Amino acid sequence: MESKSTRSRPAESSFSMEDFEKALEQFDYQFQKGQIVSGKAVSYETDGAFVDIGAKSPAFLPLQEASLRRITDISLVLPLNEEREFLIIKEQDAEGQVTVSLRQFEIKQVWDTLAEMQDSNQSLQVRVTGVNKGGVTVDVQGLRGFIPRSHLNERDDLESLKGTSLTATILELDCDRGKLVLSNRLATRSVAFSQLEIGQLVEGTVTGIKPFGVFVDLDGTSALLHINQISKNYVESLPALFQVGQPIKAMIADLDEGKGRISLSTKVLENFPGEMLENMADVMAEAEARQGRARKALLGE
Repeated sequence: MESKSTRSRPAESSFSMEDFEKALEQFDYQFQKGQIVSGKAVSYETDGAFVDIGAKSPAFLPLQEASLRRITDISLVLPLNEEREFLIIKEQDAEGQVTVSLRQFEIKQVWDTLAEMQDSNQSLQVRVTGVNKGGVTVDVQGLRGFIPRSHLNERDDLESLKGTSLTATILELDCDRGKLVLSNRLATRSVAFSQLEIGQLVEGTVTGIKPFGVFVDLDGTSALLHINQISKNYVESLPALFQVGQPIKAMIADLDEGKGRISLSTKVLENFPGEMLENMADVMAEAEARQGRARKALLGE
């Protein structure tokens, strides 16, 4: 392993104006803290590496700043003479040498990528690393994030989520404060909505009966069959028509991803007003054959 024998000059007994001018020459003021620079590792030290960034003095990369992961051999992540980008994290010292970081450059890149994903409402995979009363902590491309319990699909047994991967979308992102809050529930809903469209025939299971309508589970996503969308005729009693656990086919009448609402309709499948009330079995059995006409009615074609 290559090494540099000394990183400081021996003390001198006197310091003339010529010495002062020479000292100033060591500094290169185009390299400032927070700047991204390109460079190549030129030699290794036990505690880091020297990097040529085009300055008068080589920059120093501390071992702990070489990777997001904890490493002991810097050559594994930074081969000699391989062009890389670094973030300057410390101003020049007495020899005009700056301190650079690969780790913090990578962190900045991750924050920038996550900000773009938040803007475009993209989902991503995260790994659950810990559990507390409020929710779960997750690893987000090397950063620490948090999913509140209210934004988890599994809210009862959080311990079972440790080590698992979840799909999530970003709720709140603050790079300066290191705050990253995500939602598993909204991501799952977004995926479900991406597979649905108005005028589509779907199959589900009745999960709840209310005075205003029937809730239907569509593979983990809840939809509502409103009482006014069941039949063209007046519906007197929902419990007389439906029971929890009952399979049902219906057309998607409306989608509102922002509010998480899926509205269903069975009345568009009727051959005559009241057929759902008189003979629901026929409507369900012939739903596939009737969906073309029902779709045209929903889309106004």
